[in-house]
Amino acid sequence: MTSLVELRVLEGPNLYFPRAAIKLTLDIGTIADASDETVLRFARRIGLRTTRPGAPGSGFRQRFAMRAVERLVRAIASEAGTSRLAVRVRPTSDANQLVVAFPWRNRGRAEALGHAVAHALDALPTPDIESAVSEAAEQVASAAPGTRPTTITPKVPVIAVTGTNGKTTTSRMIAHIARADGKLVGWSNTDGIYIDGELVEAGDYSGPSGAGRVLAHPQVQFAVTETARGGILLKGIGLTRNDVSVVTNVTADHLGLQGIDTVDQLAEVKSVVPRITRKDGWAVLNGDDPRVLAMTSIIKAQPWVFSRDPDSPAIRDVMNAGGRATSVIDGWITVLRPGSDPLPLVELVDVPMTLAGLSRFNIENALAAASAALAIGISAETVVAGLRTFLPDAEHNPGRMNFFSLPGDVTVVMDLAHNEAGLEALLEIMEGVRRSDARLLLGLGAVGDRTDELIDTLGEIGAKGSDVLAIGHKERYLRDRTMDEIDVLLRAGAARVGVTDIETYTTEVETLAALVAQAREGDVIGLMCHAERQAAYDWISEHGGTADGPDQLSAKVRAAQSD
Repeated sequence: MTSLVELRVLEGPNLYFPRAAIKLTLDIGTIADASDETVLRFARRIGLRTTRPGAPGSGFRQRFAMRAVERLVRAIASEAGTSRLAVRVRPTSDANQLVVAFPWRNRGRAEALGHAVAHALDALPTPDIESAVSEAAEQVASAAPGTRPTTITPKVPVIAVTGTNGKTTTSRMIAHIARADGKLVGWSNTDGIYIDGELVEAGDYSGPSGAGRVLAHPQVQFAVTETARGGILLKGIGLTRNDVSVVTNVTADHLGLQGIDTVDQLAEVKSVVPRITRKDGWAVLNGDDPRVLAMTSIIKAQPWVFSRDPDSPAIRDVMNAGGRATSVIDGWITVLRPGSDPLPLVELVDVPMTLAGLSRFNIENALAAASAALAIGISAETVVAGLRTFLPDAEHNPGRMNFFSLPGDVTVVMDLAHNEAGLEALLEIMEGVRRSDARLLLGLGAVGDRTDELIDTLGEIGAKGSDVLAIGHKERYLRDRTMDEIDVLLRAGAARVGVTDIETYTTEVETLAALVAQAREGDVIGLMCHAERQAAYDWISEHGGTADGPDQLSAKVRAAQSD
């Protein structure tokens, strides 16, 4: 069995280095199971003169393996002619596997080094481990250099947005503000690539290819890139740097994939984006999220925090260090600067995306977008104009908290709501427009690449927060699961809070239609919509529904509050 589980070429800044790197996932079984005599011979060959490898299969042996693999990479590289090479080694959730990474400048030779390391480990059980290491070095030395990294150094201002929830909305708001400033803006996100407000290529472009395509456009004057976890882990970031970064928050999502099993590990992945922000740029960080705030310790850029609480300790600490902050004072989005009076920008009630101040998450998104736009040099007047004119509708923010009115005084709210925090935010909004005599009807769904625990929890949250619950599946996003598997998990979570009367539908549109059919006057329907957004829009239109503007939405909020 080969020791090489995976060799991945990361084309730009990544979890391990701020530049292109090779990531190897290695099976260390040959080290873990080898005799003391064998591992000591191996250790001497790679330059570990004094070491205690521990007993075969022990935790001490695993720690020895980490040290030995790092030294093996350096030894082969050195004998092949590379005198200095940075190497990072990490354990994984599998005790028999390690991840080792090293930067590269010539792809062919770097890949050869990765394969050579694995070949040397494969030879560990053989009598001649010493010559195996020498042969590995010869393989690397004779390999063709290969291509150079394709990482792009931007020639236009770039704002990079990452986080678990809110990054798409925030990046869209920033792009809208920049367009209000007269710039020809290109931005990439999970929906596609947009040039000057027009979708030019649909698809998930939250990875390096999206940023590359935006910056390759000859007319783009300003770029906004949404940077997702998967792109960072699988390919690296496509840019050498950004001018302003934004981290919206870090919550449990996509855990159990690509070696990321905890929220702390996920935060480390997201931190790659502010780590490559220019020293004279700004890192805009959520001061209410401890994991995001902790990124102030690893960035080179200037910190700019946002928080809904103007008395937040995060604001005080960052201001004392010479940074800036954006918060809410007396209902106004306000900028705080050391040694200056607060600068009020705009009242929350005049920012449509906050849903008349109802949406906690969208208040945070507005604070983040305003901070980033000001940090890049856009005037306060233009920022205010952009915030006032960016609407929660299918044109400006498709699929995110879109409100509709249907005949019979029924409200529909559509949102991606793809994880726990997203679903809680959707239910919070639904509750905010519900009158006391009305019900909340929820179309619940989940994509297949979430953990069993997360899907189960979605069922519990949805059942607890709604009066009527239906399951609507997403066939295009089952991702190696079946509808029955997801159904069982969602129902198990709902049953834990006593909800068992649940209908299941095979599509999101069928779910929407079924909920509308049983809605009463004043009811609020929420649809977790991921796969059939346009079809749901069309269904609503065909059945007499209309999109709510800021005035209609404010009226619904006021009616619910007065009631």
